[in-house]
Amino acid sequence: MVSLPARYLVFFQYFGTKYSGVMETLNDQSMVGVQNHLEKAAQNLNPIVPIKFHISSRTDAGVHALCNSAHLDIHRAPGKPDFNEKQLLYALNYHLKAEPIRILNVHRVTSSFHARFSALSRTYIYRLVMGCAHHSEIPVFERDLCWAPRGRCLNVPAMQDAAQFLLGTHDFSTFRSLNSETPFRSPVRTMLQIDIQPSSGFLSHHYEHRGLEFWELKFRSRAFLYRQVRRMVGALVAVGQGKLTPHHIKELLEMKDARAFPPNAIAPPSGLFLKSVEY
Repeated sequence: MVSLPARYLVFFQYFGTKYSGVMETLNDQSMVGVQNHLEKAAQNLNPIVPIKFHISSRTDAGVHALCNSAHLDIHRAPGKPDFNEKQLLYALNYHLKAEPIRILNVHRVTSSFHARFSALSRTYIYRLVMGCAHHSEIPVFERDLCWAPRGRCLNVPAMQDAAQFLLGTHDFSTFRSLNSETPFRSPVRTMLQIDIQPSSGFLSHHYEHRGLEFWELKFRSRAFLYRQVRRMVGALVAVGQGKLTPHHIKELLEMKDARAFPPNAIAPPSGLFLKSVEY
């Protein structure tokens, strides 16, 4: 009798700058996905069936994850025991050591668990640094980890007022980028939380004299549309810069048209982090 595979939920993080995104790509491309490296590492476990990582949350090229998740099934040869959670964590990290990807936790789960469809919500943060007259002034330790919009400061109260229009259930058509999946996915999403808070930079206490300000925008929803967070950030920053008013955010929502989004207002990928996936 053939034994059933063991299913595991893994939480993992990555520095996304060198990858085409989290999803796998053809191996002959100049940039591949995080998934390519996860599955390459997993094949070193000698499964009798190739291991597939079912990723919970897609991230684009240049986007980072403090904690993403996936489930995988491991079918071992007859007579070999299933991996325990620590064995799997250490083994995968050993084979990932050349990449800026780390497994954080491993949990044995039931065969009915699905990393994507079992998730209750996802939380993203977006990091900003203010006070840089030019992108070359971003501290070297923050390179590719934040966005430095023009200007010395932001009108944060206006941004917070604008964010209130995005909370709740809406048709977010204006706040998604168009791709091949657009016709098949509902544009309706429910924003559960949006926070705009001061933050700290990496080692920033060593260069306080520069007067830089770091901010984090946090977004929580069960699911997000393609590039939705980066579009919301870009629009909120435009409000903070005085280019838009808070009421403009409401008007953009009501237009329900991706083409109505202000040109060049989308925030770059470098400041975006998937913070967590909640189950």
